[in-house]
Amino acid sequence: MIRHARTILTMIALLAFASAAAAAGVPGTVLTRHLLPLQAPTGLAWDGHRLWVADLERATLSAVDPATGEVTATLDAPGYQPQDLAWDGALLWVVDALDKTVYALDPATGIVSRALPTDTDAVKGLEWDGAALWTVDGAAGLVSRLDQKDGTTFRSFPGPRAKARGDEPGLAFDGTYLWVSDRFEDRIYRVDVETGAVLDSFPSPGPYPTGLAWDGARLWGVDYETRELCALETVSGSPYVIDDPKHETLVYREEWRNFGPGVVKTLDVYIAVPHDLPNQKLTGEPAFTPAPTDFVSDRWGQRCAHFVFTDIAPGESVTATMTVEATLYKVRWYVDPAKVGKLDAIPADIRKTYTQDSSKLVVTDPVIQDAVKAALGGETNPYWMAWKINRHIQEHMSYELLGGWNVAPTVLARGSGSCSEYSFVMLAMCHAAGLPARYAGSVVVRNDDASRDDVFHRWVEVYLPGYGWFPIDPSGGDSDTPATVADYFGGLANRFLITTLGAGDSETLGWDYNSFATWTAQGRVKVMQQKAGSWVPVGKTYEPPLTAEAGEVPAR
Repeated sequence: MIRHARTILTMIALLAFASAAAAAGVPGTVLTRHLLPLQAPTGLAWDGHRLWVADLERATLSAVDPATGEVTATLDAPGYQPQDLAWDGALLWVVDALDKTVYALDPATGIVSRALPTDTDAVKGLEWDGAALWTVDGAAGLVSRLDQKDGTTFRSFPGPRAKARGDEPGLAFDGTYLWVSDRFEDRIYRVDVETGAVLDSFPSPGPYPTGLAWDGARLWGVDYETRELCALETVSGSPYVIDDPKHETLVYREEWRNFGPGVVKTLDVYIAVPHDLPNQKLTGEPAFTPAPTDFVSDRWGQRCAHFVFTDIAPGESVTATMTVEATLYKVRWYVDPAKVGKLDAIPADIRKTYTQDSSKLVVTDPVIQDAVKAALGGETNPYWMAWKINRHIQEHMSYELLGGWNVAPTVLARGSGSCSEYSFVMLAMCHAAGLPARYAGSVVVRNDDASRDDVFHRWVEVYLPGYGWFPIDPSGGDSDTPATVADYFGGLANRFLITTLGAGDSETLGWDYNSFATWTAQGRVKVMQQKAGSWVPVGKTYEPPLTAEAGEVPAR
């Protein structure tokens, strides 16, 4: 009954949160919805007064009243497979998938005044940015800016999913960013037109998003399958949005065994104590077995449960356990780079604390200094500083779990490393650039909700003025696909319980995270350490592994 009541309360809390989030503004929220009397809507454009929608099956172009969804006019398309539309202020542009041609026509007369052949067999989206056309090569996965006079390509960059499947059929330009729809991932991406970087994304309102259009204030999207025309929220009312809650119990254990023949005189175990963060809400205070000797905090403010064991004889083992019940969330930060403050807007104590050098960073090393110069050039916006450092690391490193943690200059020069070593390099480069950064260490739900983790994971957080601590996972997001990079730049999955926040050289955890231990011995000893987290979905039961036959030594 108690567990059932707790579940009901949790659901009520989540519903309350969802209502608050909707009121605050969640990107992707449908603001207006119209069912169109069309057979196969694809392209979309805004002419300043009304929306134009292409119908692939009927090969028509229809003007739609955005207030009512009523079709007020219909034209024959200049080709037989109209894919997408764009409006340049005077002419309606139509890209035709069958002809592989971009046409310009006057909607008042229906006269075609220009036809630009394309050099791709998979021409997709189309948009006008005020000076040139944008289109998508679905086969090559490239987004390109074209001269509307002769079709000359000014420049190109990989689309959000690059060469995945040519999944980007719709484009819209809001005056600053390009919006790109993806019918396979059912997402809509915000893309920086200068770098091609995906800044963020949100779920599409239907299962087959096609055309997009910007009306000067709102983003509109049309769905091929549902035939719905929707106005969508694009501005977040808070720095981040959470969803997809996962309610779990974590049992984290540090176990030590003395194989002798000497005696372990003292064993100090430190287990990092988690707390509420954007991606996690604890149901209650963590429970410990045995009771900790005390609780201590390090220079970063990281709180640890401290266990002291003494006189561990040969054949004896000791165990320290932390049990935590928490709800884990998928989190997406929504940051407007133009609204990020300058470095000097960051609180002085944060700048001083989180730009320090330390034993594994060595920020003065030429390898780090040269990398910062190469990555940043003259960049001063903290958001783009973080993005460029992240991409520089990903372009010069590959993931490799070698064992051990080397210093940042050695790791970068070697060109490979673990998640921790990626984090060390990013911390070093950020600190050298004057951008505050720290690491987050976690226990991970491994695939199944009931799982065991003894590998763990670590990533970086940078401080963005106006937004706060912003997560970046340089190893997890190491990909040539812009959308994957973005998933790990300001995004977290609902499988991480962060236990540790810091920047290394901790008085309790050293450069480790989750837990750490030190020991002294009298005589020759061989000790074995095991540490792991076991996940159990709330509502299930957990029986801890039986301790070996040797008696446990209580904490003192």
